[in-house]
Amino acid sequence: MPAAPIAAPDLPDHPMLPLWSLALPALGLIAIGLSLAKIGGAGIAVAVAILIGCVLAAVHQAEVVAHKVGEPFGTLVLAVSVTVIEVSLIVSLMLTGGDDAPTLARDTVFAAIMIILNGIVGICLLVGAVRHHEQVFVLKGVSASLCVLAAMAVLSLVLPNYTLARAGPYFSPAQLMFTATISLILYATFVLVQTVRHRDYFLPAADGDLGDEAHAAPPTTRQAWTAFGVLLVALVSVVLLAKDLAPTLERGVLGAGLPLATVGVAIAALVLAPESLAAVKAARRNRLQTSLNLALGSALATIGLTIPTVAIVSLVLGLDIALGIDSKAIVLLGLSLLVAVLSLGNGRTTVLQGVVHLLIFATYLFTTVVP
Repeated sequence: MPAAPIAAPDLPDHPMLPLWSLALPALGLIAIGLSLAKIGGAGIAVAVAILIGCVLAAVHQAEVVAHKVGEPFGTLVLAVSVTVIEVSLIVSLMLTGGDDAPTLARDTVFAAIMIILNGIVGICLLVGAVRHHEQVFVLKGVSASLCVLAAMAVLSLVLPNYTLARAGPYFSPAQLMFTATISLILYATFVLVQTVRHRDYFLPAADGDLGDEAHAAPPTTRQAWTAFGVLLVALVSVVLLAKDLAPTLERGVLGAGLPLATVGVAIAALVLAPESLAAVKAARRNRLQTSLNLALGSALATIGLTIPTVAIVSLVLGLDIALGIDSKAIVLLGLSLLVAVLSLGNGRTTVLQGVVHLLIFATYLFTTVVP
């Protein structure tokens, strides 16, 4: 990131906030208002291009905010921002009804966990190790994240299959509220530990190869707030453009003879794209701790915020919500958590761990397409 003079004027075209990073999210809102994704091939192509631009803009603005507030708050900003908007998308789709509404939250959460735990983490470990041979991180922070993630995932996605108050994969209303409360308490406790009581567990173990960024003056307060606002606009644009493109994607998937679950995976990947790109960029700079903070923090926020929100919506509106995943998904979830504990269990990573995670992710994608 270009070094910013301390006394530079706080203008929108300042190098810290280039014009493209401000313009693209606005173009995203315009594309949504004009429904470009619904007016034919040319409109779809433009919408896809703007979507990619919004992802890049979101990553840039998140880096500006992170530079201002420091770690681990910076990575928390992007993780929570994306998840809040993802929850809004899920709730809006639940309210529209449809045959897939009861399983929408479950499928989205599980897809996000697999993408994050194996896809994003695997790419970060592989990219970082290829460039830097071996990378280090603070083991205490990653262990804490995996501990909470395992508890959340099993209680929310596996337990519903084995309770007796209501036949699985459903919770009874009392069980649903209890699980939602547990998820929220776990996530709130994790955030407290990450940002206050044990903040040092989540700080980078080393400075990494930051180049000029290490010497760049932080953005001004006005620039940071501007970047945060534009970040939210960019994330809204990413989610709503992905929603507009979903019918086209669904038609293409069905036309190719693929399972409809593939659509959920693709949409989850689009929504998580800003975090993914930011995490990979951090790994390339030898900042694996930042990458893992982003990845694991996003997985925790996905469960900790999504489950309580959809539980409340379903109970208030009388909607059914199926949370229990099938036996194939349980095997993949258990394997992913076990491998994550083993691969991230000594504070150092090489290409081997990255390859293992990516191959598990490939297995998840393959068994989704060929169940």
